[in-house]
Amino acid sequence: MEWSIQDIARLAGTTSRTLRHYDDVGLLKPSRTGSNGYRYYDQAALVRLQRILLLRELGLGLPAIAEVLEGQRDTTQALRTHLSWLREERHRLERRIQSVETTIHKLTRGEALMAEEILDGFDHSQHEQEVVERWGREAHDESTRKWAALSREAQRERMAEHERVAQALAEAHVRGEDVASDTVQSLVRRHYTWTSFFWTPNREAYINLGEMYVTDARFAAVYERHAEGAAGFIRDAMRVFAEKHLA
Repeated sequence: MEWSIQDIARLAGTTSRTLRHYDDVGLLKPSRTGSNGYRYYDQAALVRLQRILLLRELGLGLPAIAEVLEGQRDTTQALRTHLSWLREERHRLERRIQSVETTIHKLTRGEALMAEEILDGFDHSQHEQEVVERWGREAHDESTRKWAALSREAQRERMAEHERVAQALAEAHVRGEDVASDTVQSLVRRHYTWTSFFWTPNREAYINLGEMYVTDARFAAVYERHAEGAAGFIRDAMRVFAEKHLA
C-alpha cells in the first residue's frame, strides 16, 4: 500500500509543507513521486515518519533526529526501545496522576498527608538497571551515594550548574564557535568536572557519553531544547577534550 502526501499529512496531524521540508532535508523521502509531481509514501516511509514524530515529541530538532535515525539502523529494535520508554513514561504519569488526586482528595477533606503518597512517581530509581548495564554497579552506587549526601539546596545548585553549562555550549554552537576553541573547551572542562562529581569517566567512557547525547533520544532532548544541533556540537567538543586530556 501507499498513501499520498495529503493522506499522510491528514493522518499525522501535520502539513504537506512539513513533509516536503522533511524530503528537502533528506529526513523522509517519499517512496515515489508521480508524474503529476505528487509524493507517495509506502509502509517503510510511514514507519520512518512514526519514528520522526516520536522523536519530535521528545523535543529533538531535525538535525538530532537525523543523527538518531542514522545511528539506529535496526528499525524494529529502535521502536522496541522507544515503546519501552513510552510504557515507562505512561506508568510514571499514572503514578503521578494518582499521587496528585490523592493529595487533592486529602487536602479537601482535611486528612493527614503521607510523604510516600505525595511523592509517588517522582523517583528516578527505575533507571538503576540501565545505568548499571552501561557503566557498572560501582559507578551507579558511587553517584547515588554522592547525590544522597547533598542537601536539597546543593542538589539544586548541582543541577543549575549543568543547565548553565548546557546553555553556554548551545549558545557557542549558535555563534558558530569551533568545538576545539578555548572558550568551548573551557565549558567542556566544567562539564567534565560536573560529571566527575558523580562518576569519573576515562577517555573512552567520556566519548561514549557524548555519543549518547546524540543517539539516545532522552539525552538528546535535554540539549536540543537549547538549540537545534546542540547535542552533536557538545558530543564533538567532548571528544576533543577527551582525546586531549583523558587517558
